[in-house]
Amino acid sequence: MSAPAALRELLLSRITDVPDHPQPGVVFKDITPLLADPVAFGALTDAFVDLCARHRVDKVVGLEARGFILAAPVAVRAAVGFVPVRKAGKLPGETLGQTYELEYGSAEIELHVDALAPGDRVLVIDDVLATGGTAEASLQLIRRAGAEVAGVAVLLELGFLAGRQRLEPGLKGAPLEALITL
Repeated sequence: MSAPAALRELLLSRITDVPDHPQPGVVFKDITPLLADPVAFGALTDAFVDLCARHRVDKVVGLEARGFILAAPVAVRAAVGFVPVRKAGKLPGETLGQTYELEYGSAEIELHVDALAPGDRVLVIDDVLATGGTAEASLQLIRRAGAEVAGVAVLLELGFLAGRQRLEPGLKGAPLEALITL
């Protein structure tokens, strides 16, 4: 799914490029101007709420950290639960963890063991799909918790980084929906 042209243009107009961040050669996609614009942020939230309704979700999972910002208002508007997936060691209490590979090492994400119930239909929300490692690990966590992946929704997909190709086997037929693909 791609956003309608007017929504796509509104959202793109509020995303800025920051060259050489966090390291030389990387162009960081900064969504903070979008978040500061209530019309653009509201339109983005509405688009994700529509996906919740279409996929009949029970909970939305937000991936640390910008995914939290996007997923929380979606959960409120869609009247579904919000579940944060965090970097290892950030959640109190008992957690499930999933390690995944990065370009130069590995990382781990966690969710609370009781955050998802067996059979919950879950939509994963994040700001950017780049290489797909964090999203792929989140799908594994969701299934280990006994929940069903209803789909993954992102504001922006960086197609040249092939995250979709990495993620598709783990989706097992669930949709990956990017409002904007570059």
